[in-house]
This record gives sequence, structure tokens and C-alpha cells, in this order.
Amino acid sequence: APRHPHQLFRPNPNMRATGVALAAVLLAASNQISESFSPGWVRRRALSDVTSSRSPATLSARVPSPTTALPMAAPVVDEATNTLTVSPIKSLDGTVTLPGSKSLSNRCLLLAALSEGSTRVENLLESDDIRYMLEALDALGVPVERDPDDDTAVTVQGQAGPIDSPLGDDETLDLFLGNAGTAMRPLSAALCMGKGKFVLDGVPRMRERPIADLIDGLQQLGADATCVEETGCPPVTINAKGLKGGEASISGKMSSQFLSSLLMASPVAEGDITISIKDELISAPYVALTIGLMKKFGVNVQIEGDMDGTPSFKIPASEKYTGPGSILVEGDASSASYFIAGAAITGGTVTVRGCGSERVQGDVAF
Repeated sequence: APRHPHQLFRPNPNMRATGVALAAVLLAASNQISESFSPGWVRRRALSDVTSSRSPATLSARVPSPTTALPMAAPVVDEATNTLTVSPIKSLDGTVTLPGSKSLSNRCLLLAALSEGSTRVENLLESDDIRYMLEALDALGVPVERDPDDDTAVTVQGQAGPIDSPLGDDETLDLFLGNAGTAMRPLSAALCMGKGKFVLDGVPRMRERPIADLIDGLQQLGADATCVEETGCPPVTINAKGLKGGEASISGKMSSQFLSSLLMASPVAEGDITISIKDELISAPYVALTIGLMKKFGVNVQIEGDMDGTPSFKIPASEKYTGPGSILVEGDASSASYFIAGAAITGGTVTVRGCGSERVQGDVAF
């Protein structure tokens, strides 16, 4: 698929190998012939991402907690030519339960922490990003209760406002976030709204990931936050004293996560906040995802202008987060599209659990 920034349907990298294997199956099924293809990483990754059943004629995608395996033609790998050959199938049938989306998992955890009341968050993705976010909330003193019977569920006791440092005024809290961009960016914004001194850092790769546009927006709002000036990357140093509100104009070309981070943090500021895009907003569906999730926590974002142009977003001081009691983290809609397409093309029946048509992700339009 083309990787244009405005394209609605983009494959999820976490499901790429499974998706390519499925694409080959569907191509073979639609043509009723055997098809071969040979991108180098297919041989290295595809076979590690699928598991064969006892029958040599079936193959099931390795998706956490599948209720029914999806029968697929068994692949044949030719080591000499580095090709994977998939034979035709009659139909794709079964039920798949998708793991929670990574970005939605950490968004839900953060919004639950900022909300009034307790929130049970279910179907969290089991990944490093989510582990680092949970460890950060622990270090910040936010009560998070793990479910002993379900590794993908926690109950978060919200702070009913900004998160303050649990340390003294002169002490700095160091948060190590690995390479978790979905934790680094939202936390950098959210911690500016409270009080305390923080340093957010990670692995060497994290120190190569730009965050300057987000820091610039926070500084416009009056935050005392900096990143490495020479690189525009973490570590991020914050001397938080709360924010009274204001206006910020940021670039939307680099990453929609910068805007999403500012949006999620804004309701715990003391006053109104307006954020405008000064050039172009890429990945608008992901911003819509953030706004939709904020609404589930009781906050309505006012949008002026076209999302495909240079929109502005206002969050009045009257908007405050309220925990929904419980929330299920949606499965990744991009991943779901592979299995749905498989049934549509082959005339089979596939049920994908964890990603319904009323969800907040843009890719549910598939």
C-alpha cells in the first residue's frame, strides 16, 4: 500500500508479516493459482509470526487469544530462491480476538490517571510501551491496581486533575521510558500541567526521536520544559509549576502525536487552551482518534477549520475528565482489515472481536 501521509488505510508494522502472508493467501485464492513472492524479510519474519497446526494443510495467524484458528494454505519456502509460495484456498473462516492498540492503550492509561474517579482499563496491549507507561505511573504515585487474573487489565485511581511529583520541591524525579514514544510524548505534556521537577529519558534510540515541536508548543503555553537543543530530542527536562492556559501554534507535519499530546493534557490546565496548526496536519484520523477517546472521558474539544487544512482546537477550562468506570482498549483497526478483507474476497465468514464499526479509529471505515 502507498505510504502517503493522508492515506486512510495503513498496515500496522506489528502485523506486517501476518498481513503479507495473508495478502499472498488472498491473491492465490482470488486467482485460484499458486503465487510466489520474495521480499527478503518475509522468509525471516513471516514463519515466526504464524504457527502450523497438526494438519499440514492448515495455518493459523498468531494473534493473542484466538477463539478459532483461521485455516490457510500451508506455505512452502524455497531457501535457494528466497521465496514463499502459498497455495489457493476455498475460503477464510473463523474468529480472531485482536490485542489492544498500542497508542490507545497508553492514551487510556493517561486519561484514566488524569480523570476523576477510578477506571478499569481492559485489553491493554502487552508490550514495552505499555510497561513503561505503567512503571511511570507507579513512580508518579498514581495508584494502579493490576488484575491478578488478567494481565491485560488494570484499575487506575484518577487524580482528578494534573499529576504532581511525589518528591520534594527541590528533588527531581527521573522517568526512564525506554523507546516508548507513546509514553514519552504524552507524559512530557501532561507533567507540565502539574508541579514538580522531572527528567524524562530513554534508550539511545529515544535520544534520536524528535520532540522539539511538542516542547515548542508547551513553551508557548508558558511551560518550563526543554529538550536537547542541538538535536531536538530527549531527554526532556521539566520544571512544572502548573499552566494557566493560553494559545500555541505548532507544526503538524512531523507527527500527529505532538498535537494529540497537547490535546490530552489541556483539560487539566487552569484556563482555556487553544492549539492551532500553522502548516499542515498529517495523520488527521489519529487526531480524531484522540479527540474521540477524550470524549469518552467526558471532554469535548471544539474544532475550527478543516482537519485536512490548518485547523485549530479549543479546550475550555470548564472541560474536565471523568472516568467512565471501565473502558475496553480497541484492537488495532488496521490489523483487523486484513482478516475482514480475507473473508470478503474468499466468500468466508470471519468475526473480529475488539474492533467494532463504532470505534474511534479512522481505519474502521474499511
